[in-house]
Amino acid sequence: MPKFLEQKLKAEYGQSSKILYMAMNKLGAMHGNKETAKGRMMQRKHDKKGRLTRLMGR
Repeated sequence: MPKFLEQKLKAEYGQSSKILYMAMNKLGAMHGNKETAKGRMMQRKHDKKGRLTRLMGR
């Protein structure tokens, strides 16, 4: 599951909320308890953006 999205949702809704998974299912990042290709793609894009930001010094 996209870790960055999970962290954002946990901060907003609380640690033990099932809204996290409902939101990720609705976005298409997960299907039930399985991560989808879209979810993996979201995580890769987030990781790539973070690496570029660190390399550019921003």
